[in-house]
Amino acid sequence: MLVDEKLHRPLEVVLAIPVKTYDIDFAGIVSNIVYIRWLEDLRLKFLDEHWQLNQQLEQGYAPILAGTEIEYKRSIKISDRVIGRLWLSNLGRLKWTVKAEILSNDELAAVATQKGAFISLQNGRPIRIPEEFHKKYFHYQQVIQDESKNSVYET
Repeated sequence: MLVDEKLHRPLEVVLAIPVKTYDIDFAGIVSNIVYIRWLEDLRLKFLDEHWQLNQQLEQGYAPILAGTEIEYKRSIKISDRVIGRLWLSNLGRLKWTVKAEILSNDELAAVATQKGAFISLQNGRPIRIPEEFHKKYFHYQQVIQDESKNSVYET
């Protein structure tokens, strides 16, 4: 844990990321555009584990991305062992935020924040975050609070 160390990471997913030959640019390092694809892979894993995309589509809505910020910390080469982590850092009434970190050989290589929303597939307009997702997120928050209270009593 590097980003937000000591803080909880709601609904975190972890993904081993293979570096492919086509990920490398002319300087022999992973191209900056590849990080966007890796973030997409992490978000898809997040959806697979926590809220299946096919169910969203069947219910007439889908997530959209409104923005991405990436801060590159160190370069990644083809022989590096890469791990990605992504978690839900904020869930509002209409918008969500995920944070991610990319580790290379157990060292922080990049941090990212992505913001998005959900849209109606019928009209393309934003919708409120579905209630079942709020329930899952707040259930996780409650579990963390309960664990924190219990650890205070154990010391």
